[in-house]
Amino acid sequence: MSVGHHRSYTPWLFLLPGLAVVITFSLVPFVNMLVLAFTNATALGGGRFTGFANFQRMLDDPKFWVALRNSSLYLVCIVPPLVVLPLLIALLVQKKLPGITFFRTAFFTPVIASAVVVGLIWTWLLDSQGLVNTVLRALGWVSRPVPFLTDEWLLLFSAMLVTVWKGLGYYMIIYLAALGNVPADLHEAAQVDGAGPIRRFFAVTVPALRPTMVLVAALSAVNGFRVFSEIYLLSGGSGGPGGADTSLVMLIQQTGTGLTGNVGYASALSLVLFVITLGLLLITLRLNRREEAL
Repeated sequence: MSVGHHRSYTPWLFLLPGLAVVITFSLVPFVNMLVLAFTNATALGGGRFTGFANFQRMLDDPKFWVALRNSSLYLVCIVPPLVVLPLLIALLVQKKLPGITFFRTAFFTPVIASAVVVGLIWTWLLDSQGLVNTVLRALGWVSRPVPFLTDEWLLLFSAMLVTVWKGLGYYMIIYLAALGNVPADLHEAAQVDGAGPIRRFFAVTVPALRPTMVLVAALSAVNGFRVFSEIYLLSGGSGGPGGADTSLVMLIQQTGTGLTGNVGYASALSLVLFVITLGLLLITLRLNRREEAL
């Protein structure tokens, strides 16, 4: 059979394995979540239709508002450094210098490291008897251990630090790919006009990378709002003192698991998480279109 005379269903045969995976592990669970969000189903099954009762409960649930606050604060705090710092690192490591490959690898290594391993390393570093507190006390900067993992706000910001550290290499790679597409003649023209490195950065590099910066902001915002492993591991699964640092994803996990898990309420929380995430992506799409129109 020639390439030009294949049967009409042939392309679908190639798509079938991928479609089967998407339908089985993405579409079906999503539809099931939509249905369960309007029921009082439990982990043991059953449940009946309750309308918007789960969402009404959500409005009256202080744990939901604490989790929403933490996830929102997480998003606001990690996006700026994850947009700026990887760009600066990419500018440094894109230069062809001896041994620069080692630094690229070093920055990218945390990206491929297991979340559990990263959590254990940072827990050891930030523990009251850990390396950071030991150094601070040896230098005489503190008299008592800093409660990085037991204080409500210090734990949250410590988790943010881990997220930024782990994401630097990933977004650095995205910026390196974008920097390769910046026309060299623009830098040469700016240099001929007397522009220094800083002036060229803001007049040439930043405008050329605006769509990429929007993409990085969107990816880091979505990942930040859906934070789970960093807070979970640093807090030992407790979500901080009294659960004060629980994120929205952690609340879903705590609500929907176990023999007493309320799957209906957890599904309603998941639906809210999906809507907020979708809103972030739509905002990003609009910003990208605006950048393309400029």
